[in-house]
Amino acid sequence: MPRILIGSDHGGFRLKNEIIEHIKAQGFEVEDFGTHTPESCDYPVYAKKVAKEVALSGDKGILVCGTGIGMSIAANKVQGIRAALCSDTFSARMTRMHNDSNILCLGERVIGTGLALDIVDVWLKTEFQGGRHQKRIDMI
Repeated sequence: MPRILIGSDHGGFRLKNEIIEHIKAQGFEVEDFGTHTPESCDYPVYAKKVAKEVALSGDKGILVCGTGIGMSIAANKVQGIRAALCSDTFSARMTRMHNDSNILCLGERVIGTGLALDIVDVWLKTEFQGGRHQKRIDMI
């Protein structure tokens, strides 16, 4: 099983911990990049930590903040990152199949835990289709 790198700010702290428990139970190795408390903090710090390690290692990452928007913007500033903000399972499936996203971003204040865990499951299990989609990724 691949290693999953995960991070959040205070707005995603609770959901991040739920995701960690959920994917560890499936056998994934998880590295938690923080935050480790619910105290207010700056999301770009955690987005950058996870994104840089994903870009270096080739592992997948998950980032959680209040809406997922800030995390996705910050992570996509790192060369080689294709971070996708998803609020439904269809988008999670398609971003893996067509975009080979390597970071999933979620908003704790936008979706409930049950849906978030379904999105994580779909995203982790969906393979990149390659082919014509690789050409498009190469154009990014």
